[in-house]
Amino acid sequence: MSRLPRITALGGGTGLASLLRGLKRAPLDITAVVTVADDGGSSGRLRRELGVLPPGDVRNCLVALADDESLMGTLFQHRFADGGLSGHPFGNIFLAALAEVTGSFDLAIQECSRVLKIRGRVLPSTLDQIRLRAERADGTIVAGESTIGAGVGPCRRVWLEPEPTPHAPALRAIEEADLVLLGPGSLFTSVLPHLAVPEVAAALRRVKGPRVYVCNVMTQPGETDGLDAAAHVERVLEAAPGGVDTVLVHDGALDPEAAAAYAAEGQEPVVADVARLAAMGVRVVAGAFAEEGRMVRHSPPALAAAVIDLVRETGAP
Repeated sequence: MSRLPRITALGGGTGLASLLRGLKRAPLDITAVVTVADDGGSSGRLRRELGVLPPGDVRNCLVALADDESLMGTLFQHRFADGGLSGHPFGNIFLAALAEVTGSFDLAIQECSRVLKIRGRVLPSTLDQIRLRAERADGTIVAGESTIGAGVGPCRRVWLEPEPTPHAPALRAIEEADLVLLGPGSLFTSVLPHLAVPEVAAALRRVKGPRVYVCNVMTQPGETDGLDAAAHVERVLEAAPGGVDTVLVHDGALDPEAAAAYAAEGQEPVVADVARLAAMGVRVVAGAFAEEGRMVRHSPPALAAAVIDLVRETGAP
């Protein structure tokens, strides 16, 4: 029997989970590679108190790939409101406990995958404890993922300390993929941390199929202020020269009230200059990829449809 097309998606935060939610219904072999640099909220507390890798982004991806009607999926997202567990989602506690019981964060993810009966695989990018650092455009150095977006002005680059050992199954998933996706998600805290690992950037260059960067719909304060889509792609190619050949960008209208609300928070639509992007030597897939309504974010069905079209073009089985 022919195998399913292999899709490997690299990211973190809510963007990657949204993409997975759209892709999971398609006949695809999906692997999500999740960054483990988060140091805020529940994940940050568990890192500091238990020494576990941050479980939040992993949890979101596991639930995104689970059955939509699953009670366990709902339970994993349940956030305690009172007492010493206030602010912790149940899934974070469950992953942290399994990591202690099994002695491995990777094994904990595998067990959770079975409990949730997910359609695909979720892998951490590394099993090392790391900290994200960023240099802003003005030369200021910022330490910690949670503090990067709290600053002022765009970032120039990010790196990890210490430089981690990449998770071998994650590298294999990249190298064996028929198509690799970067994003959607925060450019400097969800996408570029993957490319800060030399082995990951090198693995991307060896992929024979399309390497697709999914550009955000809106800029993010403290990260991409004032950056258009071409500037986003430039940062990706600086981190991984030759590692991306296709960019997927939103090019359509947004709800005026939603756009005004985001503007009040310092966020603007990422301008998609298609001609400039094409001149950079990347293929441009532009379309109306944003959800309708007050939340300006990617539409999982629209994003998935565009990705599936790209998969079909590869001729992968």
